[in-house]
Amino acid sequence: MSWSLALPTSPAPSVRKPGDRFIPSRAGANWGLHFRSNDDSEKSLTLKTQTKHPDTRNQKSDLVYSALLKNELLGARIQKVQDPKAEDQTLQLSVPTKKNLFTFSPRIKRWSPDTRYEVSPYHLSPISKRSQTLLTSARQLTRNIAKSPFKILEAPDLRDDFYLNLLDWSRLNVIAVGLDSDVYLWSALTCQVTKLCDLSLEDDFVTSVNWSEHGNLLAVGTQRGFVQIWDVGAEKILSVLRGHVARVSSLAWNADQISSGSKDRRILQRDIRALSLQSQRRLKGHKQEVCGLRWSPDHHLLASGGNDNKVIVWNDFSLKPFQQYTHHKAAVKAIAWSPHQHRVLASGGGSVDRCIRFWNTLTGQPLQQIDTGSQVCNLAWSRQDSELVSTHGFAENQIVVWRYPSLTQVAKLTGHSNRILYMAVSPDGQAIVTGAGDQSLRFWNVFRKNRSPKESVSVLNLFTRIR
Repeated sequence: MSWSLALPTSPAPSVRKPGDRFIPSRAGANWGLHFRSNDDSEKSLTLKTQTKHPDTRNQKSDLVYSALLKNELLGARIQKVQDPKAEDQTLQLSVPTKKNLFTFSPRIKRWSPDTRYEVSPYHLSPISKRSQTLLTSARQLTRNIAKSPFKILEAPDLRDDFYLNLLDWSRLNVIAVGLDSDVYLWSALTCQVTKLCDLSLEDDFVTSVNWSEHGNLLAVGTQRGFVQIWDVGAEKILSVLRGHVARVSSLAWNADQISSGSKDRRILQRDIRALSLQSQRRLKGHKQEVCGLRWSPDHHLLASGGNDNKVIVWNDFSLKPFQQYTHHKAAVKAIAWSPHQHRVLASGGGSVDRCIRFWNTLTGQPLQQIDTGSQVCNLAWSRQDSELVSTHGFAENQIVVWRYPSLTQVAKLTGHSNRILYMAVSPDGQAIVTGAGDQSLRFWNVFRKNRSPKESVSVLNLFTRIR
């Protein structure tokens, strides 16, 4: 018996065959849709989070980790996780509408180096760009800053004078405050109060205080134009510097040199280790009282602010002003150098000006400005982040934390019933103490704490291992 194969009279339609077998593609598998518990909703693909748990930091970490796994394993396109402080937040997952478990692609997809969100085999990070964006956005969360002070101290006889500087916080965690004719010390470690000196016997009162960099010496400016140098540990006076003919309203240390600004419109720089006449430098540039003094972090430039609305920058080898800024319309007491950007200076004006201005002292050009709506009394930069805090007087008496250079408000704190004329930063850079005309000292946590030296040491730095 013979078999024969009948051929079709018309040719069969051609079928496109990509290969000898089908390879399942998991790109559109929708694992989150097909592998879920029975308790989950069949229609909703929205993950909702509530902020009832007190530890929002751990909750945020869980959300970031969950979103990271969905990106890497399920192919989700999550690039941002919202702040868990909101009462009801949603994390939207972009899921295709197909519901089959495996899909068969007619075309074979090959790896392309131009693929935007795929991991390149030559990339240093094992995760995709979407996940890297997710982790980057997770670091930019708004910090929780307490709206109320964590400690309040009474400060009777604290003068309500915009031009004075009566409060400072030492490196040894001791606060000095001038109350009328007396200087009091308050230890933040033991909460012990010590009376350092009394100027009433000399018919004088305190107009400024400033700690040395090591925290063992305290300079006290007086109404009669004297600058007293005190050894706090021994509780004795080392020297009395004369030279001013009016009150000393501002002080600034530079190693063993003390700079003093006075109502006599002069700035005197003296070395406490030598005779006053031999080490004295007279800086003349202001036409009215010098109420603000700050040395730059590299100790080469001195910035001064005066009641003549000027900001003057002096260098350490000339008696003439290095730079002058005349943009403010009121007295300039608030001065602060940025610890993050070299030679960037911030200054704040009084009640008529109300502006915080930023200067590039390398080029002498103004950078930015913002109208705060209130008298600017003090400025201080964060040592950890690119932020600064300002205290204000008329008319809101508020404390504001700013993010630089966007100049957006991170927090606004209120509590003082009078203008906040004095401010000092704690040695760890986290807290500030403010003094106001309501005769009280209030302590606030406004900045992130500095990382310890052990955390900042990198194994990639060869010099950390040199003995």
